[in-house]
Amino acid sequence: MPKVVEVFSLQLFKVLRKEDLSRSLMWGRIRVIFGAHPERLQVAKFLLLNGLSVKGTKIYVSQVEIPTLKVARAVGVDRRTVNETIRAMSLDREIKMVFSKLESAGPSLRAVAKEMGLGVVEIPASDPNRVGILANASRVLAEHGISIGQALVDDPEMNPDPKLTLIGDRVIPGKAIPLILKIPGIAKVSVY
Repeated sequence: MPKVVEVFSLQLFKVLRKEDLSRSLMWGRIRVIFGAHPERLQVAKFLLLNGLSVKGTKIYVSQVEIPTLKVARAVGVDRRTVNETIRAMSLDREIKMVFSKLESAGPSLRAVAKEMGLGVVEIPASDPNRVGILANASRVLAEHGISIGQALVDDPEMNPDPKLTLIGDRVIPGKAIPLILKIPGIAKVSVY
């Protein structure tokens, strides 16, 4: 019975692929491919979250090769599980293409913002798929003369509690917080 469900799900994605494979459909496809093997799904998610690409049988961050043993330890799985995940990715043309083109988003200044004299505002969204949260929050900061140097946005497909983090060129003034809270789709605001 599980084989029938798996085959049906793959056929469903073949139909949907013709219309345009969106981000959420791609994540759904990854879940279908690795759903029978939760450890492999963990590896795939780890690679995505960290912007690690897969080229051939190797894992990279930028052009630096990352040993599969190190990935296995970070995820808490056996090295063979990482290798099997890579092998399974190579069998699906579109998944292989996605993982081969992944790039790291670069360094996050969140942890060092205070030391650098920067301001940070974290915004968990009550409706993370609502359009305009980033634009409206950025507008509020701009109206207070704050230039945004970095914006970090969690993917709601991969993070159960997604948030928007904006890092500005100076400390965020308290009078900006009520204005940000008025933006539709925002649950709360944390400033540090």
